[in-house]
Amino acid sequence: MSEEELIVEFALARLDNPGLDVEEIAALLVRRLGPERMLQFATQNLATRGELRGPLFESAVEHVLRVVLTLRDGSGD
Repeated sequence: MSEEELIVEFALARLDNPGLDVEEIAALLVRRLGPERMLQFATQNLATRGELRGPLFESAVEHVLRVVLTLRDGSGD
């Protein structure tokens, strides 16, 4: 899944759940996309950070948040 696709999925999830904060939306999205995407996101988080910080699910959520916040703030690589 590309970063652009992830942003679209995140935006759609946020529209469906306006009362949730960004971390809750990221967790919802990781659950919604399933175990294969969760593993993909956690793997990308490991590659970015050089370490697996916490359980697989939390690491996947961290990756989603990093992508969303980086693109939102315009501070991409």
